[in-house]
Amino acid sequence: MKLRLPKRYLPVFAVWLTLLGIPRLSADDESEGRHVMLISIDGMHALDFQNCANGIPGINGSDGVAGHSFCPNMAALAKAGVTYTSASTAKPSDSFPGIIALVAGASPRTAGVYYDVSYTRELAPPTGPCTAGTAVVYDESVDFSLSDLTGGGGIDPTKLPRDPASAGCPRVYPRNYIRVNTIFSVASSHGLHTAWSDKHPAYDIVRGKTPIGGAVSSLLDLNSPEINSVVVPVPTVAGFSSCNIAGKPRDTSDTSAWTNSFQNIQCYDLQKVQILLNEIDGKKSDGTVLKPPVVPAIFGMNFQAVSVGQKLVDAHVPSVTGGYVDPTLTSPAGQIGVPSPSLLSEIEFVDAAIGTLVSELKAKGLYQSTTIIIGAKHGQSPIDIRRLNKINTPNGRPTKLLSAQVAGSSEDDISILWLKDSSTTDAAVNTLELNAGFVDFGTIYAGSSMKLLFGDPTVDPRVPDIVVQPNVGVIYTGSTSKVAEHGGFAEDDTTPCCWSLILSSHRGP
Repeated sequence: MKLRLPKRYLPVFAVWLTLLGIPRLSADDESEGRHVMLISIDGMHALDFQNCANGIPGINGSDGVAGHSFCPNMAALAKAGVTYTSASTAKPSDSFPGIIALVAGASPRTAGVYYDVSYTRELAPPTGPCTAGTAVVYDESVDFSLSDLTGGGGIDPTKLPRDPASAGCPRVYPRNYIRVNTIFSVASSHGLHTAWSDKHPAYDIVRGKTPIGGAVSSLLDLNSPEINSVVVPVPTVAGFSSCNIAGKPRDTSDTSAWTNSFQNIQCYDLQKVQILLNEIDGKKSDGTVLKPPVVPAIFGMNFQAVSVGQKLVDAHVPSVTGGYVDPTLTSPAGQIGVPSPSLLSEIEFVDAAIGTLVSELKAKGLYQSTTIIIGAKHGQSPIDIRRLNKINTPNGRPTKLLSAQVAGSSEDDISILWLKDSSTTDAAVNTLELNAGFVDFGTIYAGSSMKLLFGDPTVDPRVPDIVVQPNVGVIYTGSTSKVAEHGGFAEDDTTPCCWSLILSSHRGP
């Protein structure tokens, strides 16, 4: 009998194969074990990787014949490994369920995590009576402040939900909310040093299931600079343009958040590249010397540059837009997925950064003993910009149409709804159906279809009552600063880049 794993679980399975039985290693002891470097290029599609690896006529100096790669470092890694072209992200394709799929192999139904902003009938709000029923917010909103990259010192416990089922109604950190273990929690329990870097302090969730009041493992070096902090000067990484010009950020047109600039998001990502370079060198994520030096058994980061490159409309220069070019007007032979100049710059930046990490692995003699996994938590929709349709009308946006019935929601290019009373689900669905032409949906999940998808909301307090999957290109938003979003079930959302497993045993010298 053959073991057949769903392809979304292959990255986690590869980690287990690599690390099973391997003892903790020091930086100068590579003969007995291996490491895993996991990288998520948030937003990047399988199509993006195919296009950048093979080249597109007219892009990156091509003379009209495909074959000029504009991501040569990733393309070279793929030749040494295995690429899974039919992989799928979690559904919903949000960053939180996406990272959990990567590091735990668990679906939202199993992990109990549907979005970084969701709702549950089991916990209580951060303030007021300790009565069940609250939004669960694990994004930048739970930081002490957005005044610096640490979120003002990390997670402010007074902003966290509480557990009315436990004595004293204690605060519930993200690590207490997830229902499953992760590769980090299991590896750490066996004495393996691990590390991860993401976009909010709330990525504390990657620690895995931790009882309230339980000890937090010191073997996970978690360093997640706040992506929505104000923009500040940052150190540079060798080989990249300076992000610290005369003591100022690289782009000073908008310093309210790193995601508001095609340039500053690269500076943000470079901070995490430096974190990994420190770890490859056997140091802590902040560069502190470890004695003896220890290279993590499992470590990695996410890149945000491609995601911003796919979404952003520059508020200061509206003509500068991310995303893709119109295949009927400006792309060669109507080819889908040709990046705009802004997106092209972000893909090339990420590829160069990965090249820097690989070069450091080689310089430290770690390349042959490191399994490199490259994937994406989520894609982005739409790729074909002709399909873009932003809906924010009272009778078209589900949260507005059903506002009187909604207790909690998450809405991007999908609408996930928790109702005040689950018994009103049929009536809410009927309202959506009556306004189908405005809502522009493809599928509504509720009732029996919700039970098949996620479970029964009357049994599991975290399961939503309704999921509205719109037609491709629809984004439920009033924002003028984006041309794409993620979260939904569409192929553009769920077909991620690569899932390349670059295994030591597949490499040449």
